[in-house]
Amino acid sequence: MDLKEIQNLIKFVAKSGASEVKLEMEDIKITIKTGSEKSETTTIVQQAPMVPQIPVAATSAEVPKVEATDAVDESSKYIEITSPIIGTFYRRPSPDKPVFVEVGDTVNPESIVCIIEAMKLFNEIESEVSGKIVKVLVEDGTPVEFGQPLYLVDPS
Repeated sequence: MDLKEIQNLIKFVAKSGASEVKLEMEDIKITIKTGSEKSETTTIVQQAPMVPQIPVAATSAEVPKVEATDAVDESSKYIEITSPIIGTFYRRPSPDKPVFVEVGDTVNPESIVCIIEAMKLFNEIESEVSGKIVKVLVEDGTPVEFGQPLYLVDPS
């Protein structure tokens, strides 16, 4: 199950009015809960046996815009690379190394664009889109939220 499918599942459950949905597969566990008085969606994703579960919560009125291919707005030709997890954003693998990508660099779906540290684990984030980096939207070493835009990419 990829990130887009998880996002679509969250949106579907939020609209359906279901109070709780659980989905378990070999490598992923997802629980989505909504309350009747105050709608709240909680997602727990575990992708590998050694990776701790990461809870993500948002009110249904503020369902996060988390798709990596969402356009900034209707008239924009740029695509956002967004954060798949909550953590600390780093542009380089270590302080003495060069950054993963600069403005003007070309990326493809397997290109590593940054690292996000979550719960003492350093997660390499891949582009998921092809194109040219137009803008870096987050400063190195700052906290990021789930679904927060990190880079703008020109797909042309």
